[in-house]
Amino acid sequence: MSELQSLLERYVANGTIPGAVAALGRDDPEIVAVGSLAVGGPPMPADAIMRIQSMTKVVTAVAALQLVEQGELDLDESIVPWLPELADRRVLTTPTAPLGDTRPAVREITVRHLLTNTSGYGMIFQPSPLQEAMAANGTAAGTDPPAIGADEWLARLAELPLVGDPGDCWRYHHSFGVLGILLARLTGQRIQDLIFAGLNDHGLWDTHYFVRPSQRRRLPAAYRHGPDGLEQVEPAAGGFYVGPPPFDIGHGELVSTAADFHRFARLLAAGELTSLHHLGLLRRDQVPARCKTDDSFFPGFWAGMGWGFGVCVRTGGARPGRYGWSGGLGTDFFVDPDGTVGVLLTQVEMGAELFPLIAEFAELG
Repeated sequence: MSELQSLLERYVANGTIPGAVAALGRDDPEIVAVGSLAVGGPPMPADAIMRIQSMTKVVTAVAALQLVEQGELDLDESIVPWLPELADRRVLTTPTAPLGDTRPAVREITVRHLLTNTSGYGMIFQPSPLQEAMAANGTAAGTDPPAIGADEWLARLAELPLVGDPGDCWRYHHSFGVLGILLARLTGQRIQDLIFAGLNDHGLWDTHYFVRPSQRRRLPAAYRHGPDGLEQVEPAAGGFYVGPPPFDIGHGELVSTAADFHRFARLLAAGELTSLHHLGLLRRDQVPARCKTDDSFFPGFWAGMGWGFGVCVRTGGARPGRYGWSGGLGTDFFVDPDGTVGVLLTQVEMGAELFPLIAEFAELG
């Protein structure tokens, strides 16, 4: 039994996850599937199609950079011509101020701001009127599938003030939903069409916004840890991600396989998806020190860490230069400077129970 398989089997045995698929290596990675598609269900196949959630961000970033290279976008141009809902933004005077206590933003949101999570929109961790308003109007982030279409989501987001000026604050997540809508309006295509339609020759067939009904047997159940153990939140072979979604989810997130995402990450690292210049920007810290505040994300996140375009970047400590990111349903990937790629796909909501597995997996690279 390999070290990778032993690790995954241990976390199945202790009840942390029902199953998982992981890929580790360079051109010919080890791919391991353990456990089951659902508690008490059939075995987990190596080609299981998983909800990768925020691992979608790097895919969206690559799509945007390709359009920059084609002359369709500029990193530092305003997004307002395509997203007029976001014209004339107003900014809270302080992050916890009443919603009406605002001033005009000092600059418009740009493509670069979206790629770096510095648009002024994002997850709010401090109790505040803005946090309450996002929960009330359906724009708060979470692991549940989208509940409203892209245009409606953007309209509701536009009703709210920014937490800080674009370029001067870092908040996670929402910038990439906005970026996905921007790319769809610009091109008339969604992200999987922009990136993966041209990569079928490389075998990337299973990365999409939904699972084809004929392949639904490959979709595991999704879970979260509750007081009494694992609680199912989406069934195996069913739920939101089977078949075309009921509305436009250009702001949404993808499903993929370990093999597909490993191949994508290897092509990216090899400079086959973007120019070397833009690859350098993607995997280098792009966030100004003034934006790395204690209230911007989880405590301690910025210690030895930065954010590039769609990925976090290790700037110090162990493995400097590694980049990658996680997804809310227990998924994670990393790319090391030598080209080694690790992809871990579970379908258990990220939390304290999953963190040790993610950390141990990261040490295998």
